[in-house]
Amino acid sequence: MELQKRLLAQQPATPPPSPPASTNGILSASDYNGRLDEIRRTEYPQLKTVFLDHTGSTVCAASHIQAFAAELMTQIPANPHSRHVESQWTQARIDHARDRLLAFAGTSAERYAVVFTANATAAIRLAAEITPIEQHGEFCYTRESHTSVVGVRSLAADQGVHLRPIEFTDIGEVTAPARCRGTSLLAYPAQCNFSGQRFPLNMADTVSKLYGSTSDTHVPWWVLVDAAAYAASSPLRLDAHGAGPDFVAMSMYKIFGAPTGLGALLIRRSSVPFLRTKRYFGGGTVAGLTFDQPWQVYRSDIEARLEDGTVNFHDIISLHHALDAHANIYDSIDMVARHARAVTEYAVRELRALRHRNGRLVCEVYGHTGEPVFGPTVAFSVKDRAGRYIGYMEVERLAVMAGISLRAGRFCNPGAAQKWLCLSAPELMKHASLGYVCGDDHDLVDDKPVGALRVSFGAMTSIEDIDQLVKFLLYQFRDYNMSGSAISRLPIDTMEISPTALSVNAQVDKVIIYPVKSCHGWTVPSGTSWPVTRHGLKYDRVFVLMREHSLLPMQQKQVPNMALIRPRVDIDKSTLVLDAPGHESLEISLRPEDLKLETTETQVCSTRVRAVRVRSDRISLWLSSVLSVSCYLACEPRLLESGANTPHNSCYPDKSFANKAQILMVTQESSRQVEQWIAEDAAPDDATSRIRVGPMQYRPNIIVKSLGTDMIKPFEELKWTLVHVDGSRFAVAGPCRRCQMISIDQESAKKLKEPYATLARRMRVDGKVVFGIYLNATGSLLSTTSIKSGATINAA
Repeated sequence: MELQKRLLAQQPATPPPSPPASTNGILSASDYNGRLDEIRRTEYPQLKTVFLDHTGSTVCAASHIQAFAAELMTQIPANPHSRHVESQWTQARIDHARDRLLAFAGTSAERYAVVFTANATAAIRLAAEITPIEQHGEFCYTRESHTSVVGVRSLAADQGVHLRPIEFTDIGEVTAPARCRGTSLLAYPAQCNFSGQRFPLNMADTVSKLYGSTSDTHVPWWVLVDAAAYAASSPLRLDAHGAGPDFVAMSMYKIFGAPTGLGALLIRRSSVPFLRTKRYFGGGTVAGLTFDQPWQVYRSDIEARLEDGTVNFHDIISLHHALDAHANIYDSIDMVARHARAVTEYAVRELRALRHRNGRLVCEVYGHTGEPVFGPTVAFSVKDRAGRYIGYMEVERLAVMAGISLRAGRFCNPGAAQKWLCLSAPELMKHASLGYVCGDDHDLVDDKPVGALRVSFGAMTSIEDIDQLVKFLLYQFRDYNMSGSAISRLPIDTMEISPTALSVNAQVDKVIIYPVKSCHGWTVPSGTSWPVTRHGLKYDRVFVLMREHSLLPMQQKQVPNMALIRPRVDIDKSTLVLDAPGHESLEISLRPEDLKLETTETQVCSTRVRAVRVRSDRISLWLSSVLSVSCYLACEPRLLESGANTPHNSCYPDKSFANKAQILMVTQESSRQVEQWIAEDAAPDDATSRIRVGPMQYRPNIIVKSLGTDMIKPFEELKWTLVHVDGSRFAVAGPCRRCQMISIDQESAKKLKEPYATLARRMRVDGKVVFGIYLNATGSLLSTTSIKSGATINAA
């Protein structure tokens, strides 16, 4: 009972007051002369959520897309390698786009060449391939480098080049003439995509002055600047930096939102004569070659020489309209920089001002203090009232439910993540050996975050966006306490508890199985005894849907329409029948000898599980048609008709394709409590409060209800350690951690806010959102164990 009191009391019954609304004049000097609201209304009608992931990709303007579409309706872009009228027109547009992009970067074709690439990553790789680095030279990259820059070390290592990861402050020492080892490459970002820290663009000029250079030579150090994150919110002004970098990598969608298939490598023209010849050459890059002799002559102009094959001319034409829209909306990149700086300062101030009632910080902001300059990217962690970290994946899930788009993880920046999160290389290698990978649910290891949260701002971000973020953090995490809710248990094998000593009396209301993981459930007919095998309920999650060349089963979180596939078991015929709207029924045998099987493997919650592909065009085509995704059916033969009690295989877990344990149990009483919370917290005009959220929403195997007057209390099941069902014993394996999947309506496949949003506020154990408990069957009488609706439940 004490546990329930703590759990129910740890979150406020009603939302806290909203933070003070920002004054209309907060950005009076930097909101484009009061036009921001109008800009958002006319140019960005797609902003239905609070979008705070502009470092990932910003939002494209309506006028850009409309103008591009209009041009495609009136012109015929064509392959520029041809010579007809349309091709010549396209080539002229490409050439003009180069000039315009250079002007945007603060330079001209006299000083720099523009080589179009697929993205900034491709630009970085190209720069590494053509740098004339010598075997005894060095590849140096600074701590804040993106993974795409760090990845150059593999190319460099293949050439016998010495690798040197460094701090930015070490550049002067590393590039000093006294320790020069030969032609080398220095790479660094103009802006760190983790913390937003910025670095000067004039390092190439600084290095050049150390050596002195003439038109006949190049200094030993070549400099590559990754400007992908920086260029979206600040002017590059390349002509203002003396010698200027040899290479600058850019990404168009980072700046304009679209086109997404276009990057650029800017190459200093004075460096072109010294470039290494690329080993590979594609169509359009050579002026002559022979088929039967190793002879080719490369084109003289650097752009044609390095752009393998046909450039993405559609996206290059789109770039024209992106530049037009950007100039028409914001006047200049300087105006964008001014706005982004003001929004960032406001956001950092508000995040740092958030306090628990005991005075402790709610957010730990990384950087944005002291001397370094920071751009419009803010990384932070959330802490509870005792100063303990709250898992960033939990925060991200709640943000999604609140309509806030942010980023969680390490953001493809290993060096900055290690720096700000105090993670050592041995720690990260240990995590990998345990199966933890970036992007999974392991956000805290030994109570220490292995990633962070990131909000980043663009040209159209508003102060109201920041206010909504702050309101969300206050509502969800102010005064939250991660401790005090842990449930201690003794090993079940040491417990000798007879059924008469158990304290709770209830009965089974429904038994549900999910023959195909992540699809709709099938309720066992009332009164029918359903077998329990060593792997769980018979036929429960015996099948998964897989995409080609993927180790991960398809999930309803990614493909909500999986909820519309409804299974039913024909016990007499040993078949599974699948139904879906607009499709004829599909019948699948539950006897492995009737199926054409092919062994493969899959992973469920980081656990290796054997899966066997069902080779059937009929089944694959039906599933692919229903879901509009190319997929196939896989199974675990041990779980089918003749394999339910086959000998144990120690290589694979004793459970089906279920996530964590064999059986999931929920109670009617806990479900009703959540419904009551939803109604209490909802605004009077909120339709969510009228949505019925019953126990089936949680996808349980067993629904339990009180028996007689001895009522089960809400969430009392979290205290149980042992459950008896008509005398059969089940060990409680712990609470079930929930995700946004429980907010997908199982009847319509629509994504809703509830019940996950309310559970996240009201029902967290050890910082994790939970509902229901996992059960594992115990004992040696599994062959005679079964469960049916109406069965008596005793628990303690």
